[in-house]
Formats: sequence, structure tokens, C-alpha cells
Amino acid sequence: MLHDLTALEQGDAVRRGEVSPLELVEHYAGRADAVGAFITPTHEQARDHARRLTEAGRPADAGPLWGVPTGIKDLHPTAGVRTTFGSAAYDDFVPDASDDLVLTVEAAGMPSLGKTSTPEFGSPCYTEPDVAPPAVTPWDTTRTAGGSSGGAAAAVAAGLLPLAPGSDGGGSIRIPASCCGLVGLKPTRGRISGAPRYGDPVGLATAGTLARSVRDAAALLDVLAGRRVGDPFWAPEPSGTFLDACDREPGRLRVARFIAPVIADVDVHPSSVTAWDDASRLLETLGHDVEDVPVPIPREAVADFETCWAVLTALSPAPPGREDRLRPLTRWLGGLGHAVSGPEFGLAIGRLRQHAAVALAALAPYDVVLTPTLARPPVEVGALRDDADPARDFAAQKAFTPWTSAWNVTGMPAVSLPLHSTDDGLPVGVMLAARPAEEELLLSLAAQVESAVPWVDRRPPGW
Repeated sequence: MLHDLTALEQGDAVRRGEVSPLELVEHYAGRADAVGAFITPTHEQARDHARRLTEAGRPADAGPLWGVPTGIKDLHPTAGVRTTFGSAAYDDFVPDASDDLVLTVEAAGMPSLGKTSTPEFGSPCYTEPDVAPPAVTPWDTTRTAGGSSGGAAAAVAAGLLPLAPGSDGGGSIRIPASCCGLVGLKPTRGRISGAPRYGDPVGLATAGTLARSVRDAAALLDVLAGRRVGDPFWAPEPSGTFLDACDREPGRLRVARFIAPVIADVDVHPSSVTAWDDASRLLETLGHDVEDVPVPIPREAVADFETCWAVLTALSPAPPGREDRLRPLTRWLGGLGHAVSGPEFGLAIGRLRQHAAVALAALAPYDVVLTPTLARPPVEVGALRDDADPARDFAAQKAFTPWTSAWNVTGMPAVSLPLHSTDDGLPVGVMLAARPAEEELLLSLAAQVESAVPWVDRRPPGW
């Protein structure tokens, strides 16, 4: 079946004329969404795009993913397509312009099959929006796909898309990657432009990639990466393509590792501990030096992160007269954000920068850092959500994701790799992070690790 091929293999089949972009679109459009992957399907628009690609012919400078379909996370405004931001307050909103990521994907010749599901404004680490069914992992459809890129991850893991972009402000790519048994890559701060909205003044969030293999994730990063005029920060140009980096030997690396939770006091599930220990031994077997290090970010950073997170939530208001449609968690976080003064917000951002600088200095002697991705396997739908007590909801999310936001604070690139599973088959991710702007090294190592543990050969039930 076409969906058994990797995204790069599908792109190569298009290049050789063995399959057309329209045939790929039709194949994926015919697969049933039983995992809550999409909020708004766009099959007709995808067919039209695929026909235009076929009529125009493959450009000489086309990338390896030309003609391969994908989806767009519902946080990205898309011209003429309902864009809800995961919120009932925007359930009928249709933008008249697309943001830069959407235009970039279209220009790369990748038809979009729909808006992938996200929780309200991308805030929670579970995807249970009021405008669509919950996004669930295809490994056990009673359990969450994670968030906030849960719909994108569910789609890729269930074979509804070959690969997909996501976004990550505190783990929102890596969390669903771990829940769904995928590669989830958050690039370094500034690697992918936030144009034209630049909606995150703190610098926590970035777009990134979700895929079934490291090479697919790298190829999509090649599509998305790039500086735009007006970007407030940007990463230096890579030495080559990120896809080519996957074929390089990483050399002997110095690996720092820690497992103590960063943002919450929580008992780490045995499966997460085992995955982390096994990954440590694998890295040593591959010739790398693994050393235990203290947690590089102090617990004092948590309050500053939460202040910034609350203000960012307050920057996403409902349309006038629709405030009552917001979820209790959003109203609670937004209320906290509105209570923060301008000087307090500025000081919190400054302290986050200071915490990041201390962490980066402590980790500078190491090439990569190893932690678990999540404190436990994917939990049942509704297990984290608590509309009656949003503070408890937020605390449960922190306990589920006690490491991921650290690398949003530092701006380091980080990847979740599906290296382990529980006895009952649930995926468990392990996270590697590298120095800022060193995605090439990170991808080189990730590809080396993947070749030793080829998770991509596994398929969830119903594949």
C-alpha cells in the first residue's frame, strides 16, 4: 500500500512517474479518520492542488517531498479554510490570508488534506478540543495522542498522512510524538520563521516536524526552514540540507543525561526509566560517552515560565461576545495572564533568558543531552483534563511533561525518538537535545540511533 512507504519513498515514486500527486491525495483521502486527526478536512482543495501540480509538471528545483500530501495544524490561518485554533469561539472563522508556513508548504508542492486537530490555542498537552473529537493514539484509541500537535501526530501514526508539520511551545511536537510512536523534531529557535504574525514575543514556540522516520522529519525541516525579512531572531544557515545530515557519521559524542524532572515533583514511570536507560546503553554501544549531570535549569525557572505561558494565553482572546465559549483552562490561564503587569512580564522574560544562559553554559561541554520525553506512557482520554479545577488540570500536565519545556526555554533543538514500548504495546519516547543551531548533528545522531532500533517497521493496530 502507498501509505506503507515513507514520505521520501512516496516522493521518489512521484519523481519517477510511478504515482501521481493526485493518486497519493486520493489514497489518503480514502482512509477513514478513526483517531480524531482532522478538525476540517480539505480533500477537494487537495485534489485541485494535486491537479495543478500534475498540469504544471515537476519543477527542476523541486525537493524530494514534491507531490507528497500533508496536513496543516489548525493553529495556522489558511486562506478560505475554516481555522478554529481548536476553540469553539472560532468555530466558524475563515481567514482571508494564509500564514507563512502554509504558503511554504504549498509552494513546496505538498497538497494539504486538512486542518489537523489541536487543543484550544495550542495550550494543553492533550488534544481534546470542543470543536472536534479527541485526538487519540492509534496504538490504543482510548488514550491521548498528546498535544498540542495531537491531530498531526495521530494522522501520521495512523497512516492518514505521510508526515506533517506541528508546532511546539512547551513540548507540543515531542509530546504527541512520544504518545504516537513517531519522530518529533523541535528545531532551534529561529530556524523556522514565525512570519507574518510573530505571535510569541517570548520565543518559546516554533514550528517543527512529525514523521515516521528521522529522514522524513529532516526532509520536511528542509521545506520549512528559512529566514524571512523581519524575523526577530534566526538561526545560521546549515552547511547543507538537513536530509543530507542524516547520512553523516556523527563521530564520537559526549552525551549528558539526567532523569530528575525539571518542572514538577513526580514519580517517573518504569517504562520511561527503562527507555532512558536502554537509550544510554545504546549510545555507549555506538561509541559515545554518556555522563550523568545535574538538572541544568533551576526549579525557580518554573514560575517565570508559567508567568510567560499565562500571558501568551491572554494574548489569544475570543471574539467579542464569545468569551463564554472558551474552555475553563483557557479562561483561568488568561485571567492569570491579564493580572500580570507589563513590567512583571518583561522581568519574567528576562529571568527566563538568564536561566537559559546558565543552562546553556552548564551543557556547553556536551554535544547532546538525553532525557525521557514523558514521565509516563500515553494516558487515557480525559485523565489530564479537569474543567472543574483548571489549576489541577495544569498541574497534571506538568507532571506528565516534566522535561520538554526546558528546551523551549533554552531554544535548543530537540527530538523525541520512539525507542521503546510498554509490555502492552504503548509507545515510549526518548528525547535528545543539542546545542542551539546544531540540528545537523542532532539529526546525524538520531539517524544513527534509528538505524540500530528501526521503530519505523512497527505499525499500530488497524494500519
